[in-house]
Amino acid sequence: MSTSNAACTVYFDGACPVCRREIAHYRSQQGAASITWVDAANCGAAELGADLSREVALGRLHVRQADGALVSGAAAFAAIWNRLPAYSWLAGIASRRPLLKVMEAAYSGFLRLRPLWRRAPAQTSALPQAIRADLRTGHANGAGAVQFYRGILAAARDGELRAFAASQLACELLRLYRIRRWLPVTARSRLLPVWHAAGWLIGAVVVLLGRRTALAAAATVGRIADRQSAGQIERLTAHPDLTELRETLAAHRRRDTGQRNGVVVRFDASRTSLTGGHRRQALPARRRSLPTPAQPMRQAPLLELQR
Repeated sequence: MSTSNAACTVYFDGACPVCRREIAHYRSQQGAASITWVDAANCGAAELGADLSREVALGRLHVRQADGALVSGAAAFAAIWNRLPAYSWLAGIASRRPLLKVMEAAYSGFLRLRPLWRRAPAQTSALPQAIRADLRTGHANGAGAVQFYRGILAAARDGELRAFAASQLACELLRLYRIRRWLPVTARSRLLPVWHAAGWLIGAVVVLLGRRTALAAAATVGRIADRQSAGQIERLTAHPDLTELRETLAAHRRRDTGQRNGVVVRFDASRTSLTGGHRRQALPARRRSLPTPAQPMRQAPLLELQR
């Protein structure tokens, strides 16, 4: 159907059985003919538009209004209901901002549970066994890294260490989300609970070993994750049919690299300032600044303040 005369365009996740059934129900209602329905899991990129990526469209329900504006979540449902006479009463309720916020909270809760039954994209079933195993390993390592940083945050009290771990955690969560899009629940490692427990425990333990040890461990985990991501992208170049997966991982790595490098540089600077070599270099300067016998001893406090 052409979108030029449509009242709105709905972008839904056809890979989610619950979403698919609900959309099928709406499409059977009076007034549905004025709406364009786009399955974001199987449509072409041109059908989504330049301002809506497939990943975002699959993340939650979106509706493009007649004026081109995009709304999502509970507001998208309200836009659909507003065009279906049988649901006009529900659209009236959703028009009240406090109730719309409640609906949005309920929808956000549903999105957290949706991965339990959402099937993988059609491309996933066609993944070569080696690529699927590679993604499974990356997912398990990412899950362990997430819990590692959470273990640090649970045990650490040092502000710099907590900020460093939180920054790395954000990077890992985003990378894990990217991999989950392509790896169905049934294809993930059965040892995930072990990875979760081990990651959290190691993160908490390194904090007990001292600030420098915890910072070094956190930086190392970040570098390992980055190298693993680079390896996955390189191996995918041999599979032209998996360009979308490769570009998804590459886009994340590009956006992630700047954040990782920033916090690692700050860590390296902090670590350098704590090395014994710098402390040894500071001692001669202290000795040269001490008052000589020819200088009155009363100048010593002033010299100390100047240092």
